Amino acid sequence: MAITSANQLELLQTAEAVAREKMIEPGLVIEAMEESLSRAAKSRYGAEMDIRVAIDRKNGKATFTRVRTVVAEDELENYQAEFTVEQAKQYMANPEVGQEFIEEVPPVEMGRIAAQSAKQVILQKIREAERDRQYEEFKDRAGTIINGLVKREEYGNVIVDVGAGEAILRRNEKIGRESYRPNDRIRVYIKEVRREQRGPQIFLSRTSPEFMSELFKMEVPEIYDGIIEIKAVARDPGSRAKIAVISHDGSIDPVGACVGMRGSRVQAVVNELQGEKIDIIPWNEDQPTFLVNALQPAEVSKVVLDEEAGKIEVVVPEEQLSLAIGRRGQNVRLASQLTGLDIDIMTEADESARRQKEFEGRTKLFMDNLDLDEFFAQLLVAEGFTNLEEVAYVEVGELLVIDGVDEGTAGELQARARDVLEAQNKAALDAARALGVEDSLIEFEGLTPQMLEALAKDDVKTLEDFATCADWELAGGWTTDNGERIKDNGVLEPFGIELEEAQNMIMTARVALGWVDIADLAEDEVEVDAEESEA
Repeated sequence: MAITSANQLELLQTAEAVAREKMIEPGLVIEAMEESLSRAAKSRYGAEMDIRVAIDRKNGKATFTRVRTVVAEDELENYQAEFTVEQAKQYMANPEVGQEFIEEVPPVEMGRIAAQSAKQVILQKIREAERDRQYEEFKDRAGTIINGLVKREEYGNVIVDVGAGEAILRRNEKIGRESYRPNDRIRVYIKEVRREQRGPQIFLSRTSPEFMSELFKMEVPEIYDGIIEIKAVARDPGSRAKIAVISHDGSIDPVGACVGMRGSRVQAVVNELQGEKIDIIPWNEDQPTFLVNALQPAEVSKVVLDEEAGKIEVVVPEEQLSLAIGRRGQNVRLASQLTGLDIDIMTEADESARRQKEFEGRTKLFMDNLDLDEFFAQLLVAEGFTNLEEVAYVEVGELLVIDGVDEGTAGELQARARDVLEAQNKAALDAARALGVEDSLIEFEGLTPQMLEALAKDDVKTLEDFATCADWELAGGWTTDNGERIKDNGVLEPFGIELEEAQNMIMTARVALGWVDIADLAEDEVEVDAEESEA
């Protein structure tokens, strides 16, 4: 088959028809045709030749040309597509390296195999153009809601027609009890758009917290306008959700605006989410206050926050415990997701029992070590004394406020406490030496005998061993594994060593060993300060 004047116009009409059907530029179809004809021509004239085809966009005429490039003599490799300056003088006046010599060649007759190959090239180019168009259309739409039409279901995954292509709603992104039939209308959240080998992949979701945020943005004008901000969302898809909102306009109630007149706004979101119950909670910068709100409808008696550990203890009345925890722990789990804190819930009776146990433990500590009767030991605990160090080194005046304690009694108490501490220190130091702790570590400032014993049990026996430790190995910390916070216990954590203090001690050890130059350290600190100032 040769492209004659009879079918030149038909070529352009075909290109336009394909472009309209696939919603791509006609020029891309013609370029695909040019490439397919070029390949067919190379199979006729030789694969090493540089044969190019140009189709006139007005009349459809295809022009076949052979291109040869002028190269330096020592770079000549392809004799069919390149020639030297000397060889080029036969065809060109004053040839230079890099110039191209173009000559027209006769059109080729396309056999069945060549025509089939040309068809494959055109189809491939059209598919690539479709994929590029689809990716360009959807890449900036990630994070938005789109309406689609269900096409089919494959292994639990729903294939959705989104107009310019197909997207996938995986089964783990569907709300549990939802089922779809072909041609059902569906509203989904575009979670991710990726360019992959087989084309752009559009991943949809109906379970992500962002889907709920976008639904509220559509239903609540104040959120769309930025007057009300959604600070956090936690969902148990299809069952229950909590959403925290804050108003940047003091005259607008964020909760009331999201609920709407007679619950019309929130009900529209609930209906879209198959009846998912939604708690709308006012955001508060104060974490304990925010947590109390997040645990609604349960009432909270007391909150104790451990910011460093990211944990929080919540005390509730006995009758509120099941409500605070929720069915299968749902309420406390959603509140934890919303606040980003690990929540321990206990009843007032549990907290009272724990405090009583702590009181009894401290009382026994003072009775055993200071040779006190139970009543006097309880007086110390009631005044807030928790350990022997506080009794030994506190200002005498703080002991005198205890009923029945005069200066003589206070002095005797402190002397007993110091004697016990000295004996404990000596025993701990002897134990550390027996375990092999060297003097370089014993003489290091900041480590008590008890700390030295704990380090020795963890096989840290020299200053070099100590200097190679990580800060979290000494002070402890938290790591997150599959969304679950896991506690890493530090060797010196029981002695109250915090992360920053551990960092300073390790760096001091490295400087003492000569591993770190203190001048370089000072320069680094100056650079960090400068960066922070710029920020």
